[in-house]
Amino acid sequence: MAVVIVGGGHAAGQAALSLRQAGYEGDVTILGEEPHVPYQRPPLSKQYLSGEYGLEKVHLRPAKFYESKNIALRTARVEAIDAQAQQVACTDGAKFSYDKLLLATGARPRRLAVAGDGLPGVYYLRTIADVDAIKETFQAGRRVAIVGGGYIGLEVAAVAVQMGLSATVLEMEERILQRVATAPMSAFYHNLHTANGVVIHTGAKVESFAGDGKLRGVQCANGVFVEADLAVVGVGIAPNVELAQAAGLPCDDGIVVDEHARTADANIFAAGDCTNHPNGLLGRRLRLESVPNAMEQSRVAAANIAGKPTRYESMPWFWSDQYDLKLQMVGYPAERHQRVVRGDPASHRFASFYFDGNALVAADAVNSPREFMAARQLVGRRIAAPESLGDSAVDLKTLV
Repeated sequence: MAVVIVGGGHAAGQAALSLRQAGYEGDVTILGEEPHVPYQRPPLSKQYLSGEYGLEKVHLRPAKFYESKNIALRTARVEAIDAQAQQVACTDGAKFSYDKLLLATGARPRRLAVAGDGLPGVYYLRTIADVDAIKETFQAGRRVAIVGGGYIGLEVAAVAVQMGLSATVLEMEERILQRVATAPMSAFYHNLHTANGVVIHTGAKVESFAGDGKLRGVQCANGVFVEADLAVVGVGIAPNVELAQAAGLPCDDGIVVDEHARTADANIFAAGDCTNHPNGLLGRRLRLESVPNAMEQSRVAAANIAGKPTRYESMPWFWSDQYDLKLQMVGYPAERHQRVVRGDPASHRFASFYFDGNALVAADAVNSPREFMAARQLVGRRIAAPESLGDSAVDLKTLV
């Protein structure tokens, strides 16, 4: 028996480990395009960019770990899947046969189709190599324009001003974090960043990158021009589904899998950012861009590959580190939901709970890990008195 894993991120590394933990004794081979052992991406826009973390702290586990578990690591780009022959072909001519195949192909940054996108000084952030290139120009006194006011963009902005750069965020929507947070949370983070010296322009759609041979600035459609020595673009990611599509596997905003992380081909599984999967708790299909999803879904895939039927059913949760604040979120809050706040936002230690009727459907917590852990257990339940969560005198353990 042989399992081949295509990818080099959280899902790939976790799947290989989980296979061994599940008792799978066959061959396991990880095929990653980058010359690194599987690594984690969240630190790239934070501790690795700032220099706080070296490369070894970004790696999920050292190379000797994989050797000890008899997991083969190969740097190779897979160009085709022959599902009938159960074999993958790489661009260097190598071929690998499999009994089970796991696609953990991840995603790539969405690029801006605007003039000047290829200018030196315009960067996208997704890989170690991307950040290594950015770090060469990330120096105190320089001006960085950050395109996109989502979590990646704001994390980069926080690192930039802490390192002495001048940072400007350009967000095309009416507010930062508009796709992922409610208006009060957007306002909290807007105020946090401006208080730390970040300039934020909303309603600022990038029209072009200006420069002659190197970046000089960023022109927005609303007339705003931001002078910049470098620009970091973070406007979302697109799932890498081309390999699956070419193999005839159904794809729809991700590789379509079932609750067992299995594709339409019984011998091919998929996990992580590249998948579109059903969530029984939410009653719909979705594609998640999160480490918890990558790790939990890859564990499920590994268990099923090892012959231990397991379903993937988890409430989505996320986190973001900015300055000395850790934001943790579970579920999907909406403006229509009743919001109950526990703690004082001015203290930078509080939690927001979101209710649909008496049902707690989402929560976000800033520097409040106990509230977040309770929320993860409470989301989806009906709370008889929602206001009780906003009362700091009420012990959350009694509700759990």
